[in-house]
Amino acid sequence: MKKNFNPRIKARLRKNRQVLSKNIDNFFGWVKGAKLVELIECNTKEDPVRPELDNKFRTGYGRKIFGVEYKGEIYAVMCFAYTNEIPKSVEELEKLSTDAFLQTAMRDQAGGQIAIAYTVWSKKKGGGKLIVKEVFKKIKKSNHLNRLITLSPLTEMATNFHERNGAKLIQINETSQNFEYKVM
Repeated sequence: MKKNFNPRIKARLRKNRQVLSKNIDNFFGWVKGAKLVELIECNTKEDPVRPELDNKFRTGYGRKIFGVEYKGEIYAVMCFAYTNEIPKSVEELEKLSTDAFLQTAMRDQAGGQIAIAYTVWSKKKGGGKLIVKEVFKKIKKSNHLNRLITLSPLTEMATNFHERNGAKLIQINETSQNFEYKVM
């Protein structure tokens, strides 16, 4: 049985669909023009994961800060360390990234073979997923990185974020957990 809607109701439904579609485009429109940039520093107070780490640590030996920029504003931030082993704590991360940096400096090569993402946050909806995607592309293009691993807190939020973005849990440590994003 086919129902006939009042023409005014049909028009209203059509209008609402157009408004909703336009609002969604405006909401995520910034994503299309955003780009990945390396940062010299970030506002560590905005970091919900590891606010205790200062910019000196984040840009120390074998460590970098990346952001997703759109129209001169940073919408998401991810901090990395390059190592040759998987760390189980921030202290171990510092030692392993420094060690990998010094080893490669002596051999005149790029950093460690594993990119360790140890903090990520977003100021705008969709930013976290976008920065993971952009960093993933960057790692695929690099000739020295073969793995993307996280050093994540033991929280449900971190677990859900990484699993939603395609990562697999590889180990649970005393104060952290490690997820791996497939690069190859």
